Amino acid sequence: MAILKHVAGKSADYGAALDYLKYEHDEVLKKPLLDANGNWVLRRDILLDGINCEPELFDVECEMLNAQYHKNQNYDEIKTHHYLISFDPADKDECGLTGERAQAIGMEYVKTNFPGHQALVCTHMDGHNGSGNIHVHIVINSLRKLDVPQKSFMERPIDCKAGYKHHLTKDYLKHLQQSLMNICMRENLNQVDLLSPSVNKITQQEYYARQRGQINLDKLNAELIAEGFTPMRTKFQTEKDKLRDSITAAAKRAKSFEEFSRQLQAESGISVKDHRGRFSYLLPNREKYISARTLGTSFDRNHLLMLFESNALTAEREKQQWSVADPIAVLYIKSNLRLVVNLQDCVKAQQSRAYAQKVKISNLQQMANTIVYIQQHGYDSYDEFALLEITVHSCGGTRFHAPPQCICCYLNFAILPQPVPAPYFSGVFSGKTRRMHIQCQKYLSGMAYSVVKELL
Repeated sequence: MAILKHVAGKSADYGAALDYLKYEHDEVLKKPLLDANGNWVLRRDILLDGINCEPELFDVECEMLNAQYHKNQNYDEIKTHHYLISFDPADKDECGLTGERAQAIGMEYVKTNFPGHQALVCTHMDGHNGSGNIHVHIVINSLRKLDVPQKSFMERPIDCKAGYKHHLTKDYLKHLQQSLMNICMRENLNQVDLLSPSVNKITQQEYYARQRGQINLDKLNAELIAEGFTPMRTKFQTEKDKLRDSITAAAKRAKSFEEFSRQLQAESGISVKDHRGRFSYLLPNREKYISARTLGTSFDRNHLLMLFESNALTAEREKQQWSVADPIAVLYIKSNLRLVVNLQDCVKAQQSRAYAQKVKISNLQQMANTIVYIQQHGYDSYDEFALLEITVHSCGGTRFHAPPQCICCYLNFAILPQPVPAPYFSGVFSGKTRRMHIQCQKYLSGMAYSVVKELL
């Protein structure tokens, strides 16, 4: 998939752009790489051409044009526009993309979309950041050199006149993206829809911040490993990366904006506001909100509200599944039994929704095992089952072979610490075993009895 990137440059050193295209550079620090003798290293496998200028004299000719029209004299003026066309790595093998073919595409792209400008077109075949993909760099002087016929995508009459600057707007950028898509489809190259908003939007500033942070983290981890310590983190995350993770985690559980807001604040200290139809997020260590538009479409208002609605519908369906006409079918569940937990008194369940849900399922499984036992042994009335409590602990048996009449052993044999002797109050029981049976008896006289009473 070919993608288009744009960087506006305010540096008056036009030669630096030419040097970047010709010589090896550190992609994070943007500094030239040196060989053993301290000399700059020429890039391998590059193609370089100039449009409306000699490529080796690009800096000189741009400065002469600026002086002619008295433009690009102030430090805060945009002096160059750097466009990067990055092709899919699979294009080389699947579509027969070569450096010469990519260079021809770049030349056509400049002549079509930047007519009258001085431009450098350079194809690198060694891949960007070791990715192995062919990519084309396009550097144009912001000042137009020649008069050209007005094109349909030029929004102002002066956009076709010499001596006026390149004017990049949102509509113009969309035109540039559409133009690249059309060329790639014509050339049968892999391509995606560049006009669709990005799900996870990564700006160039964030990209390079992530790269620099990862380098620093790797250095720190290397020092820790050398000292015999195990690093806690191996992947660097920017503030926006952490924000995306927090939003994603909260959005998976929330069923409304209010619940979503409470979860973000409680779990991550992040404030969220709904203003002018957009969500904005405020991190604890910041004073300025981060707009959802800078994070990607997965974090904007419309997407999250649809997700909340879906979560609410899913929760409602799950709730209805437990109230089906035949509850016995649901209760035939085979599992290891645990004692019933009172969710109202459980602090951990109040703090963690996931734990509370797990406990609810565990309690239902215990109730299911009780019903299975009753049905297997033919108890037809609540009175018959109630009499069982009198003799429940007067049986013998072993840990894995409890007598049928002992429901306590039937339900809890997997967690008993030792075989069950008889009788219950003989004093032979260890304290742990005795406490286990007492808890089991409480369970039987409580929740299980109520369930059995309803069914019988």
